[in-house]
Amino acid sequence: MPKTKTRSGNGSAPRSIAATKRSAKGGARASAPAAAVAVAPAELPIDEVWREYKKTGSNALRNRLIEAYLDIVRYTAERMHSRFPSEVDVDDLRQAGLFGLMYAIDKFDLDRGVKFETFCTQRIKGAIFDELRAMDWVPRLVRSRTAKIERARKELEMELGRRPTDDEVCARLKLAKSEFDKVSKDSRPVGVVSLNRKCYETDSSKDVREIDVVRDSKQENPVQQVQRQDLQALMTKGLSRAERLIVMLYYYEEMTMKEIGATLDLSESRVSQMHSSILARLKAQMQHRERELEQ
Repeated sequence: MPKTKTRSGNGSAPRSIAATKRSAKGGARASAPAAAVAVAPAELPIDEVWREYKKTGSNALRNRLIEAYLDIVRYTAERMHSRFPSEVDVDDLRQAGLFGLMYAIDKFDLDRGVKFETFCTQRIKGAIFDELRAMDWVPRLVRSRTAKIERARKELEMELGRRPTDDEVCARLKLAKSEFDKVSKDSRPVGVVSLNRKCYETDSSKDVREIDVVRDSKQENPVQQVQRQDLQALMTKGLSRAERLIVMLYYYEEMTMKEIGATLDLSESRVSQMHSSILARLKAQMQHRERELEQ
């Protein structure tokens, strides 16, 4: 019994001390994450986000800045889009402006005391203009020369009170006529137009696109085709087979009298005689049907 009590008493003390140490260590580990918890980027003020980003270069903080100033990109892109042709897509301008915003965030200097909104607006506009120049088929040199010619043309128009001639513009700019013609030709290249572009406004909810109004010159108008068939049936009505062939070959196939005679095994004079007789009968027939056709 004494040994049992002695072992029990000696063994319990070390276990309690060890348990106390373990609980103390566990408490220290449990309290460590609470002390190391950082404020999320979305909860930081924008000024603090700028300072932390310039120190660490964190992508999370960079994304927070992009989201904070994304409205400037949208506003600038939509405002510039109103001055451009409808072929320019506003989404392309927004994408280019977003790259300009990212570049402005990387290059912004906090120590200069300049508002970031003023700094990034110029960068966004520059990125959009760079994208438009990359999309343009005409070289910048040709654009600058064309603008110079247009300025000279407007100045002469103000001085003369009329639209100046090309020779007068060449004399003002001291350009050779050949060089002037080359610049004018290069400034008007073949453009690409989207067939899904809106052509004009309508009263209905559905817009009329370019593809809806584009003209197919190879396809015959069905109304004209029906009218042509009716006229052909009216002209050949009451004619013999030979007379009908003369009308068809001469007016529709555009063959000569000699070729028609060779085809029908007739002389050229006989074909001409039959043709004159056909015209006389058709004229009388049309006069007889004049009232019917007017109705």
